[in-house]
Amino acid sequence: MKFRWQRRHVGEALAKLLMFLSLGLVFASLVMILWTVLSKGLPALTWQMVSQAPKGGFYLGKEGGILNAILGSLYLAGGGTLLALLFSLPLALSLETYLGNSRWGNGVRLALDVLWGIPSIVYGAFGFTLMLALGMRASLLGGILVLALLELPIMTRAMDEVIRRMPRDLELAALALGSNKREVAVHVILRQMLPGIVTAILLAFGRGIGDAASVLFTAGYTDHLPTSLMRPAASLPLAVFFQLGTPFPEVQQRAYAAALILTIIVLVVSLSSRWLAARFGRFTVR
Repeated sequence: MKFRWQRRHVGEALAKLLMFLSLGLVFASLVMILWTVLSKGLPALTWQMVSQAPKGGFYLGKEGGILNAILGSLYLAGGGTLLALLFSLPLALSLETYLGNSRWGNGVRLALDVLWGIPSIVYGAFGFTLMLALGMRASLLGGILVLALLELPIMTRAMDEVIRRMPRDLELAALALGSNKREVAVHVILRQMLPGIVTAILLAFGRGIGDAASVLFTAGYTDHLPTSLMRPAASLPLAVFFQLGTPFPEVQQRAYAAALILTIIVLVVSLSSRWLAARFGRFTVR
């Protein structure tokens, strides 16, 4: 009996040790990433960097900025998120309201999980092949479409998991009062799960704005500001990639400045999602 008690406490101590080690590893990784982009990117981060497009000789260390990449990333991720939302929200509500845990519902969830796990480079290759078949060139529209396809399973599965946590009694009470399933989905589930849905949207946006492989083939890259859906658009991840590939130290330092801007955007999105979830969460039933 004493041996079992000791073994149980040893196992608990090992579990706590692994937990604290994992926590320390996560925080250490975050601090190291932030320190790297801050120490190397902050000296090169100027108003000129964020307010101007690249000029002649920019990739040789001369004047210009990355405004084209900043706007391009916001347009690409924003457009892709809005387009994915048009399909993912009805799909998530349908999974809970009509399919539930049926064979079809679980099959759809399995398909979404598989799509979630597919590397982004595969989405880029698929989008590129589809664009060639349709006679399209690399453009802002092509990047938006492939990012929407990339974000769709992420957004849908996140919403689905949030919706499935809703108290079942609320749905049953609404049905008992005479509401149909569509009314329950729109007026009960949607309002009740609004904080989690907002978090899922911002999570997908953060995934889209940081992706480089999928937009490399579909959106292309340009030094001009995005002015048309049918013209190429730059992005911050590709700006970091191209600038780090140059042999000039000044340009490489600007790459870290672009990485810092991208990190700040992702941090703002993450903090905004938590703030919105806490704000909307006050009006939900638990």
